[in-house]
This record gives sequence, structure tokens and C-alpha cells, in this order.
Amino acid sequence: MSQSVFNLVADIGGTNIRLGIARANGEVNEITVYQCRDFDSLQAVVEHYLADNHISDSKINACFAIACPVENDLIQMTNLPWQFSKSELKEQLNLNKLLVINDYTAIAYAVPFLTEQQKVQIGAGEAQSGKPISICGPGTGLGVANVVSVAGKWIALSGEGGHVDFAPIDETEVKIFEYLSQKYAHVSYEQLLSGLGIEQIYQALVSIKGVDLPELSASEISEKALSNECSVCLETLEQFCKILGSFAGNLALTLASFGGVYIAGGIVPRFIEFFNQSEFRSRFESKGRLAQFNQNIPTFVITESQPGILGASAYLRQHNKEEL
Repeated sequence: MSQSVFNLVADIGGTNIRLGIARANGEVNEITVYQCRDFDSLQAVVEHYLADNHISDSKINACFAIACPVENDLIQMTNLPWQFSKSELKEQLNLNKLLVINDYTAIAYAVPFLTEQQKVQIGAGEAQSGKPISICGPGTGLGVANVVSVAGKWIALSGEGGHVDFAPIDETEVKIFEYLSQKYAHVSYEQLLSGLGIEQIYQALVSIKGVDLPELSASEISEKALSNECSVCLETLEQFCKILGSFAGNLALTLASFGGVYIAGGIVPRFIEFFNQSEFRSRFESKGRLAQFNQNIPTFVITESQPGILGASAYLRQHNKEEL
């Protein structure tokens, strides 16, 4: 009797690790979330999951999306004291196949397969089938990736686009840039479009206005803005949305992203209604002679809570097809 084959996928962050079993249709079932701090290594948590699901002795193809560079055999996690050799881990877990990809590469592979229920469109524009797609994700940092269709399959193009130079658009942003220039030799978009970025926009506005306000976390700033409790917090969130619009519009111009520009990460989905009414879309389109170019490109917020694990499933599924 032939041995059962299981496709194991994982999304590994600095705090949580999500593991699941991918089906042929792309669905991921038996998803379990573990706290990374409860385990000494990636091997330990994977072995625990395999035992819990009674598949330790099965033939397993695996794809792990992980929040760190993955080019070398030795993987050293950025926000965890975990490190492992890809080749050794494959042997230790007795895997038939092990693919390791960056977490934003995984999100890029997930995006072409998102349903209408897994995203919300912001503004006008209509996605063109098979055209390039760009993704940016304000969260702990600012992740950026692109995905293009080549010969009937999707290819992710990853990079460090969140660290490109911040380009202020108006007088307020020039003052914010000047404030941050006193702290950093290089002011990147990540310094404004991340959790830390929200805090730094707030700090800059407090300094510019010369008001006496307490230091606040990104979540506190957002809460006070949404409840209209603090005018500086409200201006901070408005400024965040505008800057994100300018940045997303730059991505659209760079790659001609007629498949759409997608906002990932954990920040924006918390205030989608506010975001939809903000100047995000007008900034996205405000590109001078190329305004009409961007007006035709749609923008979306990803609301799916597990894009990384879905992307690992899509990547593994495509890789398996290539071997047939």
C-alpha cells in the first residue's frame, strides 16, 4: 500500500508559528498556532505538530515561510534565538521535501489567489489579469514584495523596498523629515510607515506644534485618533495614510502594477473605514503627468488573517506541479 503524502506549511514569525496541512485545492486545514517562546527550536515545534496530527511517519513535503533572510543554508531568525540548517532540518524531520521562503515572498504568492472576502478595495481601478502586483505591509517594519506572471506561473520578486528614501510631499512632511533627520542619518519610508513610524510621526507633530503631550504607543495613538479624543493623534493617523498613499503610488509606477497594489501587515486592517475615507487614494493617484496611469490601478487592503500560510501553500503547490 502506498504511503500517504501530506503537504505541511508554516508561517513563522518572531512571536507565533502557524502550522497547517495544505490540500490540493490550496485550502489549509488543521491550522494550529503555537507561541515560539514555548519551544527551544523549530524542529521541536514541528515534531510536536506532526505527533499531534498523527502524521509523523508519513511522507511529507514542507514549505516554511519565515521572517528573516533565507538565501543561505543556515537560517538565523531575526527576532528569535532560533537557528537551523535547512539541509539538517530536512533530515532530522525526515521530510521528503523542504522549501524555505521569506514571509513576504509567501504573502506575494498568496495575493493572486485571494477571494473578494479576503480583501477590501480602496478607491477606483480594476485589476488586469496576469499583470504585475505589488504588496507593501506596514507592521513591525515595512515589508515590500512584487509578484509577476511568467509563462503561466507566478514569480515573487522580493527586496528591501521599505528602506528607500522618504520623499516629503508638503510643508508638514518637510518638517517631519527635518525632525527625523536629527535622529537618523538616513530617513526611510519605514521610519514613518510602521508601528514605530506612527509613534515618530506623532512625536514630530508634537515637537512641530510645541504642545505638551505624553508619549504614546502606536496603538494608543490610533485609539485616540479613531475616538477623536486627541487632535494630534488624529492628524498623525491622517498623515500616516497620506504617506502610505504616496509610497504605494510609487510602487505602482515602478512596476506598472496593473494587477493591483495590496496593503498587507497588521496595522491598516484595524481601521479600514478610516483608511477608506482618508487621503490614501488621492495621494496614490497624485503623480503629476502620470496621475491617469495610477487612477487605473486598483488598491486593496488584505483582510485575510493568514496570508503567509496561504502563500506557503501556493508556493508548494506550484513547486509540486513543476516536478510533475
